[in-house]
Amino acid sequence: MKRRDFLITAGASFFTGGVASLGLGANAAPFVTDLELQKTSFLLQNQPTKNMVSLSQNAPPPVIYGQQGKPMHLNLLNSLDEYTAMHWHGLRIPNKMDGVPYLTQLPIAGNETFRYEFTPPDAGTYWYHPHCMTMTQMASGLTGVMVIKEKIDSGFDSEEIINLRDFRLDKSDQLKKPYTLRGAARAGTFGNVMTANWLKAPVYNHKTGSLVRLRIANTDTTRIYSLFLTSTEGQIIAWDGHPTEHQIPMPTEQHPLLLGPGQRVDIACKMPEIEGQAINLIAKVRGHKKLMSTLLSIGPDQKRSLKELTPLPKNPLAKPDLKSAKIHELIFGWSPEGTEPNNGFCGSLGKTFWSINRVPWPGDNASNTSPVATLKLGNSYILRLRNSSPNLHPIHLHGLAFKPLRSNKRKILPNWTDTFLLLKNEVVDIALVADNPGDWAFHCHVIEHQKTGLSGYIRVT
Repeated sequence: MKRRDFLITAGASFFTGGVASLGLGANAAPFVTDLELQKTSFLLQNQPTKNMVSLSQNAPPPVIYGQQGKPMHLNLLNSLDEYTAMHWHGLRIPNKMDGVPYLTQLPIAGNETFRYEFTPPDAGTYWYHPHCMTMTQMASGLTGVMVIKEKIDSGFDSEEIINLRDFRLDKSDQLKKPYTLRGAARAGTFGNVMTANWLKAPVYNHKTGSLVRLRIANTDTTRIYSLFLTSTEGQIIAWDGHPTEHQIPMPTEQHPLLLGPGQRVDIACKMPEIEGQAINLIAKVRGHKKLMSTLLSIGPDQKRSLKELTPLPKNPLAKPDLKSAKIHELIFGWSPEGTEPNNGFCGSLGKTFWSINRVPWPGDNASNTSPVATLKLGNSYILRLRNSSPNLHPIHLHGLAFKPLRSNKRKILPNWTDTFLLLKNEVVDIALVADNPGDWAFHCHVIEHQKTGLSGYIRVT
């Protein structure tokens, strides 16, 4: 029996303790929805862009809503003529529902349906994307936001969700090849049309003087966004889904917020008190300011105050015991020469440029792969992430949450996260409790880096 076949057949018998069965909502009726992966077209620029990929016809992938502690059943029909698998980024759910081909499930073929069943233990802002044919399907549009609502009402009047991502279009507004080998070996291949919710600088109306929960997700394949708001009357309340325990300063033009691919931020915003005034979300791109989206005040002043908000409740995360934590060192850098990735059914860029601990990921369908680290269930660990390259890497760990502790280059805040942006030549210690059993993908979320070797998995057993 091949290792990947064993994982599929053994998945049902995995220990279901830890975060996967917290007893939340055990008697609640599940949220059930049908999702169809399909080709579509959309007016991104001057004429419709064809051969895009979405879960909606002629529209971006929808926001999927869930409730903390309430079961979710998502029936995914693949209507494409290629394989897929859907990953729920940031959710600490059972391993067999994580959506990683061969590691947790077999790829979903055309005209097949896979039922994802899980109960999210954490509230917050998350997102979803394919983990098979990852480069082409994500670059064609298949990235959507998932909101898991808290059990309490924090007191917002409204919320706005901004899904930031690029598209790489030719002169006729059609999708170009989503990557170049030159880009894959460096910082990645950038798109030339920057969008928010597939739109160029959309304007969203909110009541004057009201309180808005602004959820921003970077679901791009490459771009690291440098963001700020034109209003400082607000507060960052959550980072990568989890409520902030250490306050992150509001971003300004002089001190913008770096948001790498895969990362999310929630901001409590007080709308301007005069109708017609606005809050702009700005990205700094090569020294220039790019308007991404606008929140516009309309109607009479609601006279709300940020002090009226109820703090977000903490998610049920186990605190690492740093005194007993064992250290594992992981080096992210160039790949040794002479390796060729396995294509399987989930796509390959045909080259290997990157590696973890000098071992490049040989491809999704490769056999006889070993974990980059093996962790004992319930124990605490420190992972030392060492970037030995001049490029930035947003490193994402599936199925677990962690706290960054320290860096050799900057002061960092120990807020819970699932994706950490490693700077050039940076070394960062992160701490976690290995409380979710299974083989968990661990990779750079610049997709070109992931698909050319900068990927692996961590085993919790």
